Amino acid sequence: MTLSLPRTADEPAERYSADAQAWPDVARPPAAPFGHTAAARRLVRRAVTALPLRCRFGAEPPRGSGPSLTVHDPDAFFRRIGAHGLIGFGESYMAGEWDSDDLTGLLTVLAAHVDDLVPAPLRRLRGAWAQRRPEAQLNSRAGARQNIHRHYDLSNELFALFLDETLSYSSAVFTAFPARRESLAAAQHRKIDRLLDLACVGPGKRLLEIGTGWGELALRAAARGARVTTVTLSAEQQHLARRRIAAAGLADQVDVELRDYRDLEGRYDAVVSVEMIEAVGRDFWPTYFAALRDAVAPGGRIALQSITMGHEQMLHTSRTHTWISKYVFPGGLIPSREAIEAHSAGAGLRIVSDQGYGDHYAQTLCLWRERFAERADAVAALGFDATFRRMWEFYLAYSEAGFRARYLDVRQLLLTEDISTGARQ
Repeated sequence: MTLSLPRTADEPAERYSADAQAWPDVARPPAAPFGHTAAARRLVRRAVTALPLRCRFGAEPPRGSGPSLTVHDPDAFFRRIGAHGLIGFGESYMAGEWDSDDLTGLLTVLAAHVDDLVPAPLRRLRGAWAQRRPEAQLNSRAGARQNIHRHYDLSNELFALFLDETLSYSSAVFTAFPARRESLAAAQHRKIDRLLDLACVGPGKRLLEIGTGWGELALRAAARGARVTTVTLSAEQQHLARRRIAAAGLADQVDVELRDYRDLEGRYDAVVSVEMIEAVGRDFWPTYFAALRDAVAPGGRIALQSITMGHEQMLHTSRTHTWISKYVFPGGLIPSREAIEAHSAGAGLRIVSDQGYGDHYAQTLCLWRERFAERADAVAALGFDATFRRMWEFYLAYSEAGFRARYLDVRQLLLTEDISTGARQ
């Protein structure tokens, strides 16, 4: 793959060829159904030029003000959107067909006006271009292992390049904004400590963690004197978490198991799960909450951290294949606050504490994105090509924009057994 020197958003596009075997849908624009490209051209141009953006299509002079949308190859750009909607929009960025001088700012504007981008009468026609989620991404036991492998087993070294030294891959909790990079590790510990406090994890307590990550929460709980069992489906995470726990001298207090949450055994004083529910899938949320209730001993506490979105947006997203589900989190779905409440109640659990702090996730993602950009050469040295790097840049900016526009939120919740539902079976 041949790359040009760095450029500004208004300069001609980098001319490189995406690996057609690795990136078949990025390597060349699709053939859009008849009329779809023309319709996309009209709708997109009308929508974006009405927003606070500086838009430029091909050789046309730029118009407007704000974060830039500079389309280097309008024909390919509109063909992709006409064929695949927002998936095509993301693939066009991966292909280098458009750029922005402020990618997060651009995506924040689009997220904040998502309901205005398509005229109301045409929203009913989404099914004409929106793809359904592939059956292969269903989070059965085999499917969940494959979906987790595709993201979390990419490379421990890759994640270490942009995360802080705690290797925490979830929202931190800061004490001041704007967040400083040197405060990120302490902010991650603050997040972990709040969850452990919610679950009343202390000396002698038996803690189950569903979703190990790279082991920081298990380490912190063990340092409090808890006996920890933590489960993951990522072999890469298991290996590194075990090494980190052994290096800390806590291997006799922590078991790191490669195990599906559906195969859990035993009862625990506390259960903690951090941003794991998003990987479960809507079809399995009842199973997930039933597993939580079955795992917690009478009088025990469950602390969850979950990204959330609005309920109507969740219902729409659950039915469609998105750029995120195609390239970043296959099989994943962010729940709504209402879905969490309904499924927890269905399992005999009740929410007794609920705190949202989406602004903190925007800050966390900003720090990750900046560090990833600074370490682009190191990412390339690990074998990740230019298409992957643009994909990851888009993913981090896209996620940050969701929180900045308040399209997304992140919540810490405390659940306990609802004794009004009667005794356990």
